Amino acid sequence: MLPTPPVAPRLRTLFFAFSKIGLTSFGGGLSGWMMREFVQQRAWLTEQEFLSGLALAQAFPGVNVVNLAIWIGYRLRGGLGALASALGIVLGPMVVAILLAAVFASVGNSHRAHLVLAGVAAAAVGLSLQTSLRAARHAAKSLARALVLAATFAAIFIWRLPLLGVVGVMAPLSIAMAWHRLGREDAQP
Repeated sequence: MLPTPPVAPRLRTLFFAFSKIGLTSFGGGLSGWMMREFVQQRAWLTEQEFLSGLALAQAFPGVNVVNLAIWIGYRLRGGLGALASALGIVLGPMVVAILLAAVFASVGNSHRAHLVLAGVAAAAVGLSLQTSLRAARHAAKSLARALVLAATFAAIFIWRLPLLGVVGVMAPLSIAMAWHRLGREDAQP
């Protein structure tokens, strides 16, 4: 079990923190914003706790950032925290997306609109890459973990194997390796 933060934020604070992230993050990369907000600025979580939550969020079905918001909210304030965080990350952006979809319908053929969207996408990819590199650094702390990371990357990116098949093989392998490592640590005096 992870340690509890020194002072759990109020539900209203969680809701508005996630609303701010949801409304100010354009084109993706929200997990990077979340790490900056909750680890570096607010110190509600350690980097290791955040990356563990991110790994869980990516393993569960559904939208990763919503899963991560639920995990962070639950971690900080239990079930009501999970609800406040999920609503915060979803409600504001949903309203904005509906409004922007209406606007885009009228300017969708504009070359300038597509150039703006391409610029936003480039920034989002950069932010996602930064978070991914941090996660990879933490995940590859041993040769075995580094090999799993490299094999997974190669299988999906280079050899273009089906994602579900790769995860179906690599996830149980990673779990078995962690289980074995924990067994060895428990056996030591």
